[in-house]
Amino acid sequence: MPHTSLPARRFKRRLLALALALSSPMAIGAARAAEDVLPSINLQLTPWTVVAQEKGFFKEEFGKIGTSKVTLIASGAADLVGAESAAVNAGAIAIAQRMIYPATVHRANGLDGVVIWASEASNRYRAPILARADNDKINSVADLDGKTFGSSRISCYWSSPFEVTTKAGLPFDSREKQGRIRYTSIDNSAVAISSVLSGATDATTAHLAAGAFAGAWLSGRLKVVGRSPDDGVYVNNAGRVTYFARRDFVNKYPQVVKAFLAARERTREWTYDHVDEAAEIVADKTRVPVEVAKFQITHAGEWEFMAGEPNADRARTAIKAFQAWYVANGDDILAERGLTEAQIDAFIDGRFFVGGQYSIYN
Repeated sequence: MPHTSLPARRFKRRLLALALALSSPMAIGAARAAEDVLPSINLQLTPWTVVAQEKGFFKEEFGKIGTSKVTLIASGAADLVGAESAAVNAGAIAIAQRMIYPATVHRANGLDGVVIWASEASNRYRAPILARADNDKINSVADLDGKTFGSSRISCYWSSPFEVTTKAGLPFDSREKQGRIRYTSIDNSAVAISSVLSGATDATTAHLAAGAFAGAWLSGRLKVVGRSPDDGVYVNNAGRVTYFARRDFVNKYPQVVKAFLAARERTREWTYDHVDEAAEIVADKTRVPVEVAKFQITHAGEWEFMAGEPNADRARTAIKAFQAWYVANGDDILAERGLTEAQIDAFIDGRFFVGGQYSIYN
């Protein structure tokens, strides 16, 4: 047996004592106390966040880390698609929801953010192509040849129909060349709906469960004329939901991000078990009829309560797959300034996925 000197044995004992001290509950608590505490946080006012606020899930989860005030910020009358991304960039809200395609484009356009949560794959019901119900000239994607289409460019309202129309041989107009369908970017959802209903444009795409579109859909004034294919790039990759925040915010307040995600998961589970009560809360807090609120929760195309994608690498693969497909098929934005593989890997913050330090899945 090798001889160990007395000083060496003493040094080892001290190291062991230090390790035990650092692993004690008191030491862990002190380490957490040393982290930055965020007294208040601004979040988006959405169907799930109003439920989380009303049922106390935010209070409980944020209260554990010292964040005592949660303010929900409404999008406002303008209802501009993508406004939440600008709000995150400016610091007006801490964490925002966007589908993974537009979130990636915002990152490519310079927003220094990271994805802290991604959803499971999408489905054919999430972003259908819509026309006015009484427009007898538009009944299928083929009928859009030479017609006008208005939707938000940096959103699912472009990424979903772009795939459908491209595969049908009817590409949209782009900045570089004219396509078979006259495309206009409209970032105001109410304007996009009004444009179709008035006949100014022939078609659009929307999430039917979105507040601006749900009423028009339930009134019977719109019809579906096309959907994303089940085996397509949108359903499997580009149509996933994400939550993202500025990189500096996430690095400073990782426990806040974890609390947010834990509250979302609790809200999701509670809502599915109490749909009627949740609908009443959503109706009251977002000022929509109860039937609209319930539709927003139960429709197959809803996205507020989707399950998460726990695996960070699968989320990264989804971005790499859809970026490659869109660039190959004429996406002018991503073709100019798409993300490198290293940038995509860093964009998905693995600390909040399975195996990560702040994961709710562990």
